[in-house]
Amino acid sequence: MKSRFALAYILLPLIVAAACNHTRRFPLQGEVVAKNIDAQEITVKHGDIPGFMMAMAMPYRVNDPNVVKEVQPGDKIAADVVVGSDRSDFWLENVRITDKSGRSHPDARAVPSMLAPGQLVPNVTLVNQDGRAIHLRDFAGKALLVTFVYTRCPMPDFCPRLSRQFARIHEELKTSPEDYSRTHLLTISFDPKYDTPAVLRKYGLTYLDGNATGFAHWDFASARPADLREITKDFGLQYDDNSDQITHSTSIALIAPDSTIANYWSTDWTAEDLTNSLRKSAATRAATKR
Repeated sequence: MKSRFALAYILLPLIVAAACNHTRRFPLQGEVVAKNIDAQEITVKHGDIPGFMMAMAMPYRVNDPNVVKEVQPGDKIAADVVVGSDRSDFWLENVRITDKSGRSHPDARAVPSMLAPGQLVPNVTLVNQDGRAIHLRDFAGKALLVTFVYTRCPMPDFCPRLSRQFARIHEELKTSPEDYSRTHLLTISFDPKYDTPAVLRKYGLTYLDGNATGFAHWDFASARPADLREITKDFGLQYDDNSDQITHSTSIALIAPDSTIANYWSTDWTAEDLTNSLRKSAATRAATKR
Protein backbone atom coordinates (compact mmCIF):
# COMPACT_ATOMS: atom_id res chain seq x y z
CA MET A 1 0.00 0.00 0.00
CA LYS A 2 2.80 2.37 0.87
CA SER A 3 4.45 1.79 -2.49
CA ARG A 4 1.18 2.62 -4.27
CA PHE A 5 0.95 5.94 -2.48
CA ALA A 6 4.59 6.61 -3.34
CA LEU A 7 3.93 5.83 -7.00
CA ALA A 8 0.89 8.12 -7.04
CA TYR A 9 2.94 10.88 -5.42
CA ILE A 10 5.51 10.58 -8.21
CA LEU A 11 3.03 10.33 -11.10
CA LEU A 12 0.56 13.05 -10.06
CA PRO A 13 2.80 16.03 -10.96
CA LEU A 14 3.55 14.41 -14.31
CA ILE A 15 -0.14 13.92 -15.05
CA VAL A 16 -0.94 17.51 -14.05
CA ALA A 17 1.91 18.84 -16.19
CA ALA A 18 0.74 16.84 -19.17
CA ALA A 19 -2.83 18.06 -18.71
CA CYS A 20 -1.67 21.68 -18.60
CA ASN A 21 0.50 21.33 -21.69
CA HIS A 22 -1.95 21.94 -24.52
CA THR A 23 0.58 23.05 -27.11
CA ARG A 24 0.41 21.65 -30.63
CA ARG A 25 3.05 21.59 -33.33
CA PHE A 26 2.76 22.15 -37.06
CA PRO A 27 5.54 21.94 -39.68
CA LEU A 28 6.28 25.16 -41.55
CA GLN A 29 8.28 25.83 -44.69
CA GLY A 30 8.59 29.30 -46.12
CA GLU A 31 10.67 32.35 -46.93
CA VAL A 32 11.80 35.01 -44.49
CA VAL A 33 10.65 38.40 -45.79
CA ALA A 34 11.55 40.57 -42.78
CA LYS A 35 12.86 40.43 -39.25
CA ASN A 36 12.71 42.54 -36.11
CA ILE A 37 15.62 41.88 -33.76
CA ASP A 38 14.24 44.07 -30.96
CA ALA A 39 10.92 42.20 -30.92
CA GLN A 40 12.61 38.81 -31.61
CA GLU A 41 10.32 38.22 -34.58
CA ILE A 42 10.73 37.06 -38.15
CA THR A 43 8.07 37.48 -40.81
CA VAL A 44 7.67 34.35 -42.92
CA LYS A 45 5.74 33.98 -46.17
CA HIS A 46 4.54 30.38 -46.25
CA GLY A 47 1.99 28.07 -47.82
CA ASP A 48 -0.99 26.45 -46.14
CA ILE A 49 -0.37 24.94 -42.70
CA PRO A 50 -3.16 22.32 -42.45
CA GLY A 51 -4.98 22.54 -39.16
CA PHE A 52 -3.58 25.97 -38.30
CA MET A 53 -3.75 28.58 -41.07
CA MET A 54 -3.86 29.16 -44.79
CA ALA A 55 -1.05 30.68 -46.85
CA MET A 56 0.05 33.95 -45.30
CA ALA A 57 2.95 36.27 -44.55
CA MET A 58 3.00 36.30 -40.77
CA PRO A 59 5.34 37.60 -38.06
CA TYR A 60 6.37 34.83 -35.66
CA ARG A 61 8.00 35.16 -32.27
CA VAL A 62 11.29 33.24 -31.98
CA ASN A 63 12.50 32.63 -28.44
CA ASP A 64 16.11 32.04 -29.49
CA PRO A 65 17.68 35.48 -30.21
CA ASN A 66 20.56 33.84 -32.08
CA VAL A 67 18.12 32.54 -34.68
CA VAL A 68 16.72 36.02 -35.31
CA LYS A 69 20.25 37.36 -35.78
CA GLU A 70 21.25 34.56 -38.13
CA VAL A 71 18.32 34.43 -40.54
CA GLN A 72 18.10 37.03 -43.29
CA PRO A 73 15.31 38.14 -45.63
CA GLY A 74 15.38 35.85 -48.65
CA ASP A 75 16.31 32.75 -46.64
CA LYS A 76 14.18 29.64 -47.07
CA ILE A 77 13.51 28.01 -43.70
CA ALA A 78 11.85 25.00 -42.11
CA ALA A 79 10.54 25.20 -38.55
CA ASP A 80 7.92 24.02 -36.09
CA VAL A 81 5.00 26.33 -35.32
CA VAL A 82 4.12 25.83 -31.67
CA VAL A 83 0.56 26.87 -30.77
CA GLY A 84 -0.60 27.32 -27.20
CA SER A 85 -4.05 26.64 -25.78
CA ASP A 86 -5.02 30.10 -27.07
CA ARG A 87 -4.57 29.88 -30.86
CA SER A 88 -3.45 33.50 -30.92
CA ASP A 89 -0.37 32.50 -28.89
CA PHE A 90 2.14 30.91 -31.26
CA TRP A 91 5.87 30.94 -31.94
CA LEU A 92 8.60 29.17 -33.90
CA GLU A 93 11.00 26.50 -32.68
CA ASN A 94 13.65 24.36 -34.41
CA VAL A 95 14.22 26.95 -37.12
CA ARG A 96 16.54 25.64 -39.86
CA ILE A 97 17.81 27.60 -42.84
CA THR A 98 17.40 25.37 -45.90
CA ASP A 99 18.48 27.78 -48.64
CA LYS A 100 20.45 31.03 -48.40
CA SER A 101 20.68 31.74 -52.14
CA GLY A 102 17.78 34.21 -51.99
CA ARG A 103 19.93 36.64 -50.02
CA SER A 104 21.71 37.61 -53.24
CA HIS A 105 18.45 38.68 -54.90
CA PRO A 106 17.75 42.41 -54.40
CA ASP A 107 13.99 41.93 -54.13
CA ALA A 108 14.42 39.22 -51.51
CA ARG A 109 16.69 41.40 -49.41
CA ALA A 110 14.28 44.30 -49.48
CA VAL A 111 12.69 44.96 -46.10
CA PRO A 112 9.87 47.48 -45.70
CA SER A 113 11.31 50.82 -44.59
CA MET A 114 9.05 51.36 -41.62
CA LEU A 115 8.51 54.82 -40.27
CA ALA A 116 10.37 55.16 -37.00
CA PRO A 117 8.70 56.44 -33.82
CA GLY A 118 8.59 60.21 -34.01
CA GLN A 119 8.27 60.37 -37.79
CA LEU A 120 5.27 62.02 -39.42
CA VAL A 121 2.74 59.64 -40.97
CA PRO A 122 1.92 59.90 -44.70
CA ASN A 123 -1.23 61.82 -45.55
CA VAL A 124 -2.51 59.45 -48.22
CA THR A 125 -6.17 59.58 -49.16
CA LEU A 126 -8.43 56.85 -47.83
CA VAL A 127 -12.15 56.28 -48.49
CA ASN A 128 -14.22 55.27 -45.48
CA GLN A 129 -17.39 53.24 -45.04
CA ASP A 130 -19.52 56.28 -45.92
CA GLY A 131 -17.66 56.91 -49.19
CA ARG A 132 -15.98 59.97 -47.68
CA ALA A 133 -12.32 60.81 -48.26
CA ILE A 134 -10.26 60.83 -45.06
CA HIS A 135 -6.54 61.19 -44.27
CA LEU A 136 -4.41 60.03 -41.36
CA ARG A 137 -3.64 63.60 -40.40
CA ASP A 138 -7.35 64.43 -40.20
CA PHE A 139 -7.17 62.91 -36.73
CA ALA A 140 -4.47 65.29 -35.47
CA GLY A 141 -5.14 66.16 -31.86
CA LYS A 142 -6.32 62.62 -31.09
CA ALA A 143 -4.48 59.39 -30.38
CA LEU A 144 -5.17 57.13 -33.38
CA LEU A 145 -4.89 53.34 -33.42
CA VAL A 146 -4.55 51.81 -36.89
CA THR A 147 -4.59 48.24 -38.15
CA PHE A 148 -4.99 46.40 -41.46
CA VAL A 149 -7.38 43.57 -42.38
CA TYR A 150 -9.50 42.37 -45.28
CA THR A 151 -13.15 41.48 -44.87
CA ARG A 152 -12.95 38.14 -46.72
CA CYS A 153 -10.19 36.83 -44.44
CA PRO A 154 -11.07 33.17 -43.73
CA MET A 155 -8.90 32.80 -40.63
CA PRO A 156 -10.85 33.54 -37.43
CA ASP A 157 -7.67 34.00 -35.36
CA PHE A 158 -6.25 36.74 -37.58
CA CYS A 159 -8.25 39.54 -39.27
CA PRO A 160 -11.48 38.73 -37.35
CA ARG A 161 -9.48 38.56 -34.11
CA LEU A 162 -8.02 42.01 -34.79
CA SER A 163 -11.49 43.41 -35.39
CA ARG A 164 -12.90 41.71 -32.28
CA GLN A 165 -10.12 43.20 -30.16
CA PHE A 166 -10.65 46.65 -31.67
CA ALA A 167 -14.35 46.25 -30.80
CA ARG A 168 -13.34 45.56 -27.19
CA ILE A 169 -11.16 48.68 -27.19
CA HIS A 170 -14.00 50.73 -28.68
CA GLU A 171 -16.42 49.56 -25.98
CA GLU A 172 -13.90 50.18 -23.20
CA LEU A 173 -13.20 53.73 -24.39
CA LYS A 174 -16.94 54.45 -24.50
CA THR A 175 -17.02 54.08 -20.71
CA SER A 176 -15.10 57.36 -20.46
CA PRO A 177 -16.48 60.26 -22.57
CA GLU A 178 -13.17 62.06 -22.14
CA ASP A 179 -11.13 59.13 -23.49
CA TYR A 180 -13.66 58.53 -26.26
CA SER A 181 -13.51 62.12 -27.49
CA ARG A 182 -9.72 62.24 -27.75
CA THR A 183 -9.05 58.84 -29.35
CA HIS A 184 -9.96 57.21 -32.66
CA LEU A 185 -9.74 53.78 -34.29
CA LEU A 186 -9.03 53.10 -37.96
CA THR A 187 -9.15 49.77 -39.81
CA ILE A 188 -7.65 49.82 -43.33
CA SER A 189 -8.39 47.11 -45.89
CA PHE A 190 -5.78 45.19 -47.87
CA ASP A 191 -8.47 44.45 -50.47
CA PRO A 192 -9.70 47.69 -52.09
CA LYS A 193 -11.15 45.89 -55.13
CA TYR A 194 -13.62 43.95 -52.99
CA ASP A 195 -13.86 46.09 -49.86
CA THR A 196 -15.99 48.92 -51.22
CA PRO A 197 -17.53 51.47 -48.83
CA ALA A 198 -20.75 49.42 -48.75
CA VAL A 199 -18.86 46.23 -47.86
CA LEU A 200 -16.81 48.02 -45.22
CA ARG A 201 -19.94 49.57 -43.71
CA LYS A 202 -21.62 46.17 -43.41
CA TYR A 203 -18.43 44.67 -41.96
CA GLY A 204 -18.02 47.52 -39.48
CA LEU A 205 -21.60 47.26 -38.26
CA THR A 206 -20.92 43.63 -37.36
CA TYR A 207 -18.33 44.79 -34.82
CA LEU A 208 -20.35 47.81 -33.70
CA ASP A 209 -23.38 45.70 -32.75
CA GLY A 210 -25.31 47.30 -35.60
CA ASN A 211 -24.96 50.79 -34.13
CA ALA A 212 -23.84 53.16 -36.89
CA THR A 213 -23.09 55.95 -34.42
CA GLY A 214 -19.89 54.04 -33.64
CA PHE A 215 -18.46 55.12 -36.99
CA ALA A 216 -17.86 58.53 -35.42
CA HIS A 217 -15.10 56.86 -33.39
CA TRP A 218 -14.04 53.95 -35.61
CA ASP A 219 -13.53 54.25 -39.37
CA PHE A 220 -13.21 51.37 -41.83
CA ALA A 221 -11.42 52.47 -44.99
CA SER A 222 -9.67 51.44 -48.18
CA ALA A 223 -7.16 53.13 -50.47
CA ARG A 224 -6.19 53.15 -54.11
CA PRO A 225 -3.66 50.37 -54.84
CA ALA A 226 -0.75 52.81 -55.21
CA ASP A 227 -1.61 54.55 -51.93
CA LEU A 228 -2.08 51.19 -50.23
CA ARG A 229 1.42 50.14 -51.28
CA GLU A 230 2.81 53.38 -49.85
CA ILE A 231 1.06 53.15 -46.52
CA THR A 232 1.79 49.43 -46.00
CA LYS A 233 5.47 50.09 -46.74
CA ASP A 234 5.51 52.92 -44.22
CA PHE A 235 3.91 50.67 -41.59
CA GLY A 236 6.32 47.79 -42.27
CA LEU A 237 3.76 45.41 -43.74
CA GLN A 238 4.14 42.64 -46.30
CA TYR A 239 1.19 41.58 -48.41
CA ASP A 240 0.45 39.76 -51.65
CA ASP A 241 -2.93 40.15 -53.35
CA ASN A 242 -2.38 37.96 -56.40
CA SER A 243 -5.41 35.83 -55.53
CA ASP A 244 -8.61 35.93 -53.47
CA GLN A 245 -6.53 34.59 -50.55
CA ILE A 246 -4.44 37.62 -49.57
CA THR A 247 -1.24 36.77 -47.74
CA HIS A 248 -0.12 39.47 -45.36
CA SER A 249 1.75 40.27 -42.19
CA THR A 250 0.09 42.07 -39.29
CA SER A 251 0.74 45.45 -37.75
CA ILE A 252 -0.98 47.76 -35.32
CA ALA A 253 0.30 51.31 -35.12
CA LEU A 254 -0.34 54.00 -32.56
CA ILE A 255 -0.24 57.48 -34.06
CA ALA A 256 0.25 60.26 -31.54
CA PRO A 257 -1.92 63.40 -31.51
CA ASP A 258 0.84 65.25 -33.39
CA SER A 259 0.44 62.74 -36.31
CA THR A 260 3.74 60.98 -35.64
CA ILE A 261 4.33 57.28 -35.04
CA ALA A 262 4.27 56.47 -31.33
CA ASN A 263 4.46 52.66 -31.26
CA TYR A 264 3.95 49.41 -33.19
CA TRP A 265 2.68 45.95 -32.27
CA SER A 266 2.53 42.76 -34.32
CA THR A 267 1.78 39.62 -32.30
CA ASP A 268 2.69 40.36 -28.68
CA TRP A 269 -0.20 42.52 -27.44
CA THR A 270 -3.56 42.48 -25.68
CA ALA A 271 -6.60 44.74 -26.00
CA GLU A 272 -5.73 46.11 -22.56
CA ASP A 273 -2.20 47.00 -23.71
CA LEU A 274 -3.53 48.90 -26.71
CA THR A 275 -6.25 50.67 -24.73
CA ASN A 276 -3.80 51.81 -22.07
CA SER A 277 -1.36 53.05 -24.72
CA LEU A 278 -4.12 55.00 -26.47
CA ARG A 279 -5.19 56.61 -23.21
CA LYS A 280 -1.63 57.48 -22.28
CA SER A 281 -0.94 59.07 -25.66
CA ALA A 282 -4.16 61.07 -25.54
CA ALA A 283 -3.50 62.16 -21.95
CA THR A 284 -0.03 63.39 -22.85
CA ARG A 285 -1.54 65.64 -25.49
CA ALA A 286 -4.16 66.90 -23.07
CA ALA A 287 -1.51 67.73 -20.46
CA THR A 288 0.54 69.81 -22.91
CA LYS A 289 -2.50 71.94 -23.74
CA ARG A 290 -3.02 73.04 -20.14
